[in-house]
Amino acid sequence: MGRWRPRGNPGSKYITPEGYQTMNRELQTLWKETRPQVTQAVQEAAAQGDRSENAEYIYGKKQLREIDRRIRFLSKRLDGMVVVDRPPEDTGKVFFGAWVEVEDEDGENHRYRLVGPDEADGGRGYISVDAPLARALLGKREDDEAWVRTPTGERCLYVNKIWYQFPEAAP
Repeated sequence: MGRWRPRGNPGSKYITPEGYQTMNRELQTLWKETRPQVTQAVQEAAAQGDRSENAEYIYGKKQLREIDRRIRFLSKRLDGMVVVDRPPEDTGKVFFGAWVEVEDEDGENHRYRLVGPDEADGGRGYISVDAPLARALLGKREDDEAWVRTPTGERCLYVNKIWYQFPEAAP
């Protein structure tokens, strides 16, 4: 039995089309490829006899539980998602899906895209719309200042550029 964890806040229900496709592809792969393979391996291990000392059987059952847990999570999460597949009416403001170029107090430029919490990836510059930085940027226009509270204190960021790039709007 796993340790009890309080139910966490799953975050915003918004997702980009690319993020939705990625999560759906993972769900389909788990359901149609990975789970049947592991189920077959567990059946073969069970046929070998004593299950209480059969490491392959025990590990396979644990793997199945983890796969089933992930399938349940993805299914529930994808059911409630709102796919944002077009830019907002006012593309001069920062909203979900926006690419934002900001300049920090040291004069360094950074690029971020505001995405759903399930597709956040700092290495690619994708930040969750629920993150403090994204919240500070929401609703800002070019040449606005955004104040972000960090562990080392408040920092000021200047919004240099805002643009939206969705599949139908991509060049």
